[in-house]
Amino acid sequence: MHGRRLATTDEIIAIASPDSDEPLERLRTWAESRGISFSAVGVGDDVGDVYTESRATLGVTIGGDGTFLEGIKTFAPRGIPLLGVNAGTLSFLARVEIEHLEDALDEVLRGRATVDSRQQIRIEATGLRATGINDVMIQHVPPENPIDRKVTQLEVFADGEYVGEFEGTGLAVSTPTGSTGISLSAEGPVHYPVNNHTLQIVPLHTHRMGIRPLVVAPTTELQIVTRGTASILVDGGRTHTVLSERSVIELTGADQRAHVVRTSYDDPFFTAITDKLGWGAREVDDPGPTELLDGPQPVTEREPNVVERARDIAIEAARSAGEPLRELHGQIESVEYKTDKSDIVTEADHQADHIIKTVVQNEFEDHNIVSEESEYVEGDSEYTWVIDPLDGTGNFAHGNPNYSVSIALLDDDVPVVGVVHVPETDEMFHAIAGEAAYEGEARIETTDRDALDESMLLSGYDPDGSFLAHYYEAARGVRRLGSAALNLCYLASGSADAVWEYDTHPWDVAAGVVIARTAGATVTDETGDPYTVEFDAEGRKGLLGSNGPLHPALLEHLEQEDAGLADVTDD
Repeated sequence: MHGRRLATTDEIIAIASPDSDEPLERLRTWAESRGISFSAVGVGDDVGDVYTESRATLGVTIGGDGTFLEGIKTFAPRGIPLLGVNAGTLSFLARVEIEHLEDALDEVLRGRATVDSRQQIRIEATGLRATGINDVMIQHVPPENPIDRKVTQLEVFADGEYVGEFEGTGLAVSTPTGSTGISLSAEGPVHYPVNNHTLQIVPLHTHRMGIRPLVVAPTTELQIVTRGTASILVDGGRTHTVLSERSVIELTGADQRAHVVRTSYDDPFFTAITDKLGWGAREVDDPGPTELLDGPQPVTEREPNVVERARDIAIEAARSAGEPLRELHGQIESVEYKTDKSDIVTEADHQADHIIKTVVQNEFEDHNIVSEESEYVEGDSEYTWVIDPLDGTGNFAHGNPNYSVSIALLDDDVPVVGVVHVPETDEMFHAIAGEAAYEGEARIETTDRDALDESMLLSGYDPDGSFLAHYYEAARGVRRLGSAALNLCYLASGSADAVWEYDTHPWDVAAGVVIARTAGATVTDETGDPYTVEFDAEGRKGLLGSNGPLHPALLEHLEQEDAGLADVTDD
């Protein structure tokens, strides 16, 4: 989940530990002052009665790590991001202190927080099926008779391969988030948990010097077979059971990851380690690395100008908007009725538009905004954002992956920034006019073909099929993708040699025009004049884009096409 998406939060559900009345009331007051719906439940209570699936929800826990773990158990299955406020003592997970509560939430609402993807672990055994964020402990059950055996033997397999037999108190299978708990006490490694998707097996009090922790991929299928009775505790006992001898325990990384919100007000992970465990690996007041190094110091990076910053913000906004589009697109094929599909498409347009506009307004309060899906926002700047939150609506409605998010910035009606994101393939096309065009971090350029019969053409709206009829035989092929923004990006990247759009709107092509031109394309109207983005144009406004060398031949064919249509009209 992208942190910019949090800017559209319209519902907060809080889970609070006992004796949290004061911070809970502060949270309620903050939410209500911003028109955000607010509900609170106790630790362990069900949120089903207060949670609304269609809303942009933020989960908040107020308490220590125990309360935070309850929040994960509640919110992660619903895909709700979680912000932990520390009202306890020793806390590694809830790292926003109470005095910073409102400031941290303001940062979240401005879309400036980040969201960590945390690996969870899934466990299945006789009478037990659970998911945890920290660890699973498999331990020996103390005997009733003190002279009976006090150790357990566990056989471990990874993807069917025999790992070995562990004899001792037991094993801890932990996630990176849980690496600072039982596994750390058992001399296991500390994992930096941010976007770290691994699992580790840590022996507990083994009787062999050579036994060491084992790190595996989250997709690894672990099997642990008990040689005696064993107890299982998930996340410190939130789920637990006792198994008999020769029981099989199956563990692997959970598909559903937890979304943990982090702000600049959080205690950093390594600071928390140092402060709370007295780690001693570094002192907070130690000099930074550049103060310890000899030689030239790094040059301070300059602040990006408005256009560069706008490009970066547009990329973040497009990626954030792409998340709900991808989620809702996955529902299209399972919907039986056309009216229901229409509702999903409407919701997709609304969510993506809301995210982009909120992000832009948070960062550029004085800029104008034109969007296909919402009312014009008037500012007092020469800059205007032009947004199509879902270009290729027809494709989206039919489960076709060829749709995109298109965002452009105009400086006095001249397109200067273009960003087009393809959610289903995660392609991110972007450019600043006069510089270079990119897909991700790779620079893209148009082709240099100059022969029409060797070229691939893309067509947009072609109401009577005349473009297809005139060019199909003359070119190597004519294709129609259903997204004008994508057509121009594929021209820019060399996947096509030319693009024709019979009728365009500014939001359809503004971003793509910047990307294509910056990559070397020639973009004109049907008469050969440079294409301009206009908001008051009436009727047809054609667009012809090419790699440059093909443009004269394309214009000649268009003139012949127009002449043929005129002859038919005269007859």
